[in-house]
Amino acid sequence: MSESNVNTGQAGDPTAEKDPSDWVTGDEPATGAQKSYLHTLARQAGEDVPEDITKADASKKIDELQEETGRGQ
Repeated sequence: MSESNVNTGQAGDPTAEKDPSDWVTGDEPATGAQKSYLHTLARQAGEDVPEDITKADASKKIDELQEETGRGQ
């Protein structure tokens, strides 16, 4: 791996972001923080969120709802 592709873990590092579909833990239940934020966004957007949502699906839905509600800007 070249030094320009090293994941620094710093905010804004494009290599720090991984597609949620590729997450090793993506099939695990969403975290409490994900669920809380997701329910806040969903309420604002007038949508429902399944209680059994996975980490990966929660991440994708958060991105979608942030775009829809304007909170992700």
